[in-house]
Amino acid sequence: MSHTRGSARREGAPLLKLLGAALLLAALGQPCVAASRTVDLYLPDAPPLSLPGQDGTFGILGDVTLQAATRAGFDLHVVSLPWSRAQRTVQVGTDQLIIPLSRTPEREDAYTWIAPIMSMDRAFFSLDKRVDSFEQARATYARVAVGMGSAQEQKLRDEGFSDQQIYPVKIGENPAMLLLRGRVDAWFNGIPETRYIWPQVSDRALQTSPALMTTDLYLACSKRCDRAIVQRMREAVEAMRDDGSLQRLRDHYLDRLHEPGAR
Repeated sequence: MSHTRGSARREGAPLLKLLGAALLLAALGQPCVAASRTVDLYLPDAPPLSLPGQDGTFGILGDVTLQAATRAGFDLHVVSLPWSRAQRTVQVGTDQLIIPLSRTPEREDAYTWIAPIMSMDRAFFSLDKRVDSFEQARATYARVAVGMGSAQEQKLRDEGFSDQQIYPVKIGENPAMLLLRGRVDAWFNGIPETRYIWPQVSDRALQTSPALMTTDLYLACSKRCDRAIVQRMREAVEAMRDDGSLQRLRDHYLDRLHEPGAR
């Protein structure tokens, strides 16, 4: 099966072509094979975890999901939206996939959880002040950049950070540049994503905390989700885990990352 890669959906004339092809095959006495079902996949621009695919790559979870869809017999229509908006869209929608989603208590009842893809550690990154705990970070940093609508934003709130301390980063803002320019004191973020982004911004060393938060990143679906999508995608992901292809995709991205001058 092939994927619909990108955000443009195929409409209109293809339906007539499929009907015409079916009639022709019937006239020739040939079996008619049904077209693949197309499912929406929502993802943010969050390398190396997920990418919108302009260069043909979709990040770790994106590539895993695309390959799993091929095995499961689905085409995917990839949609890249700001993360908060993507979550709201999938929550109220039907049969829509979303990655990379941390499975947290606040989200548990809002989605259908298909399969974990990988785990991810989060840490505090700063130019000059290393911390070892949330308590120390709360007392040290006046302003912390964090992805808007992310699991790590919720974690800061759960750990008692004030609204004044939390700087939710909107789409289009670069948290690495905010840190480099002194607009924030620290960045609380996934370690793989920071290792990907920081070298593109600066060669300065970062002070990095220990990993203070770890969650599994899931392929999830709308709360109202066809059982066939859930079962077939889950089986495909688990088959990729068993045959090693999931790990190879993960390593393909992560092996190219380096510590961002961390000390």
